[in-house]
Amino acid sequence: MARLTAVTESAFAEHRQRDWTELESIAARASNLRKLGPQEIARVAPLYRDVCADLARAQAARYSAPLVAYLQGLTATGHAILYGARARRSGSSRALVNAIEAFPRAVRRHKWPVLLATALFFVPFAAGVVATLANPELAFRVVPESMLRPLTEAYARGFSEGRAAGLDAVMAGFYVNNNIGIALRCFALGILGGVGSAFYLVQNGLSIGMILGYVASQGAGDNIVTFIVGHGSLELGAIVLAGGAGLAMGWSIVAPGEKTRVASLQAVAKDVVVIVFGAAVMLAMAAAIEAFWSGSPVPAIVKRGVGVAMFVSVLAYMIFVGRGRRDEEPRWT
Repeated sequence: MARLTAVTESAFAEHRQRDWTELESIAARASNLRKLGPQEIARVAPLYRDVCADLARAQAARYSAPLVAYLQGLTATGHAILYGARARRSGSSRALVNAIEAFPRAVRRHKWPVLLATALFFVPFAAGVVATLANPELAFRVVPESMLRPLTEAYARGFSEGRAAGLDAVMAGFYVNNNIGIALRCFALGILGGVGSAFYLVQNGLSIGMILGYVASQGAGDNIVTFIVGHGSLELGAIVLAGGAGLAMGWSIVAPGEKTRVASLQAVAKDVVVIVFGAAVMLAMAAAIEAFWSGSPVPAIVKRGVGVAMFVSVLAYMIFVGRGRRDEEPRWT
């Protein structure tokens, strides 16, 4: 019986060896379908199917362990060629989706400090606009006159001619450096019980509001609004979110509850890092829009339409993306 089995195994291997060798040859040339030609792609699926059948037959007939091991390896190789690239793409896609969803979920879990940061920024912002529209000289007490005068002249000229060639890239770098610096200060000083974040939110809200109000009081209001509207929802929103992350961090130290202050800070650290990283991405996007779009000669009505669409998109992203997950509970009450 053992001799009969050996002869049958030998005949089986000799009969199927050609297909096995072909699959091995294909695997030696490429690890996935994207690297194969059309004819080879057409051959992989039937070869893989037949090898799977061969493995099942060898196991059922109790063929030798070396043959079974060889067929198992060949089956794994065929599977990797057919499905490996798809699995990697699926894993990469899932990781990207998780990253996109993690940001707004972290923001919603800390909605109260984010809402407080929104008030600390936009109430002084609105007050600054109203105050300088009524009395433009008030702006000089907060923002240097040497900055306000050139800004007013620049916005008074408008953007019909765009910027000088090559200046857009330079301005993009400036905006990234400046805006991320503001956001990091709003966040990092939250370690001081949240007081530092609150201070910088109020200061920046008031300063930006007074700049807007002063320029508008000099007759260039339409131009500065047209310039800001395209990137404002990303830029100002990111500053507020960074400040909210700082407030959440500060509150975890001021009111740790039953935890130690270190443990309380560690508990919010993961979400805080996600929020700050997301805010940094928003600021980079805002800098690109500000440099290449906001100062371009595109008609004002188009810029304003895009700005409104951007605001709605950012708001919808923060409110709806990633909903339904079990980690939605707020962590700051």
